[in-house]
Amino acid sequence: SPTGDSWGIFTFLCAALCNLPALPALNCSEELGAGQSIQQTYDLTRYLEHQLRTLAGTYLNYLGPPFNEPDFNPPRLARAERVPSATVDLDLWRGLTDNARLAANYRAYSRLLCYLRVLDGQVGMAELRHRLAHFCASLQGLVLSIGGVMSSLGYPLPAGPAAPPAPPGAPAAPNDFLKKMDDFWLLKELQTWLWRSAKDFNRLKKKVPPAVVTLRLEARGF
Repeated sequence: SPTGDSWGIFTFLCAALCNLPALPALNCSEELGAGQSIQQTYDLTRYLEHQLRTLAGTYLNYLGPPFNEPDFNPPRLARAERVPSATVDLDLWRGLTDNARLAANYRAYSRLLCYLRVLDGQVGMAELRHRLAHFCASLQGLVLSIGGVMSSLGYPLPAGPAAPPAPPGAPAAPNDFLKKMDDFWLLKELQTWLWRSAKDFNRLKKKVPPAVVTLRLEARGF
């Protein structure tokens, strides 16, 4: 009867679903792991962008005028060249391979993190130090996440340790204004890096969509 046939089909489907875990090799493709890692890194980059907007405003107010004035746009000083610059032509940047862009991001955030940790140790306001420490923890997570993306795509991590904030014997800022200028450029470059990285990972996640699940069944005896 139709009712009996329907019940038989239902029973067969239930049995098949219950026995799926016992199949010898039912695996997700490697692309799924890479896609998830890219999506998480993109989300973290956007979160850091949002977090930095609040932190930068608070820190620039801490520095005082003219650094907290909206139209303050000083030329980049030679002292600030130690901070990795994101001011690269966009067409040139997009022309790099995914591996090259990921490696550049990994190196830059590793160095920026070193500078931020030094900054955190020099701030006199407890609440601002707390915010800086929280941001440093998030940025450390981004460095690790980028490393995870590179590994999932089969790319090696850049060799060598991150550059120190200042080489041995490097002179400190000769006055308070130039020290504040260093801090200003650190935040400005970090904002630009995060803005560009968000675009990088948005493009990359379209190449490796996290929602795509490919099941590979290696059944024996069929």
